[in-house]
Amino acid sequence: MRYSQLIIVLAGIVTLALISLVSVTAAQPIKIAQVVGVTGPYEAYAKQSINGFKMGLEYATKGTMKILGRPIEVVVKDTHLKPDMGKQLLTEAYKDDEVDLAVGGVSSAVALAMLPVAKEFRKILVVEPAVADSITGKAWNHYIFRTGRNSSQDAISNAVALAKEGAFISTLAQDYAFGRDGVAAYREAAEAKGAKIVHEEYVPIKTADFTAPAQRIIKAMKDVEGDKYLFVIWAGKGNPLGKLNAMKLGEKYGINLTSGGNILDALKLYKPLVGMEGATYYYYDNPKNEINDWLVKEHQKRFNSPPDFFTCGGMSAAIAVVTALEKAGSTDTEALISAMEGMHFQSPKGEMVFRKEDHQALQSMFHFKIRVDPKVPWAICDLVREITWKEMDIPIRNK
Repeated sequence: MRYSQLIIVLAGIVTLALISLVSVTAAQPIKIAQVVGVTGPYEAYAKQSINGFKMGLEYATKGTMKILGRPIEVVVKDTHLKPDMGKQLLTEAYKDDEVDLAVGGVSSAVALAMLPVAKEFRKILVVEPAVADSITGKAWNHYIFRTGRNSSQDAISNAVALAKEGAFISTLAQDYAFGRDGVAAYREAAEAKGAKIVHEEYVPIKTADFTAPAQRIIKAMKDVEGDKYLFVIWAGKGNPLGKLNAMKLGEKYGINLTSGGNILDALKLYKPLVGMEGATYYYYDNPKNEINDWLVKEHQKRFNSPPDFFTCGGMSAAIAVVTALEKAGSTDTEALISAMEGMHFQSPKGEMVFRKEDHQALQSMFHFKIRVDPKVPWAICDLVREITWKEMDIPIRNK
């Protein structure tokens, strides 16, 4: 064989090998771990997030369930809401399952335990729906992005809705990161608008009797003159708003309840709270955009109910992941980080943007007022107005 012919043959072999390698790579799935607390008091949150993530992948890939020509494989892991288990399962996902990135967790305590694992393996963790400020604050690292709102966004939007000069406010929250971060952010935002925080009350996560905390709040507020509010931050069971409302704080002491929104099942307990105002992360009838229209229609068709808080959150995370992978053109972590920093993307809530400094997704919130319709099983969060992300000065807390 002549030398020139040999070169041609070798070149052909190399070309075929490269084509084969590309084909194998293209066929390999993009693996994503969803590490959430399916078992435990936040079960409803986790299931909504899982359903929303699936629907978001479907929407963002136009039904192909492929990104960059590669199929998507989602590995769901149940943390049982235990921080140590969350840490262990995320390690397993990165190390043994070899996922390209992960999404989770539900509880702030679990999410905080998982953050160092992402740093150790140099893999992205998209936090959804855990809320504590410290996740994109003092505990944050380069590999953490969050599509879920943080405590400051909850708090500042609620302050924008009601706090003003001459208002006196007490707070009630659960005694862990979610509650304490939320109150700290709310206090800062409310005082900036001229309101005064009179008293802060923290109670155990599973508190069911609010008599003693209410008495302390009443005592702290009895002598103040002006508009009085009790701002409640709560996750899970316990129904503090219903029980506090039954104590007739408004009628007897002039203390008006205010709080953020909640999942539809919890909004059933808001029915006695007609006229209560606050700001919410999501209520299916508030956002007006094409993605939310699709989500509401499809969710009603598939599950015979409207989408909920964390269905929206799961879908937002999925759209962010697909957008990032398509923009990066790769599953390489650093390429993804470069693509995601400052990235604008759409969601059921409208436009979101990952802030470069802390990777927190800036997003709209919705000022609502409670209305009741006997034909609707939950309290309706009527939209007062959309509070856009451009209106909220969300602090950067990772310095």
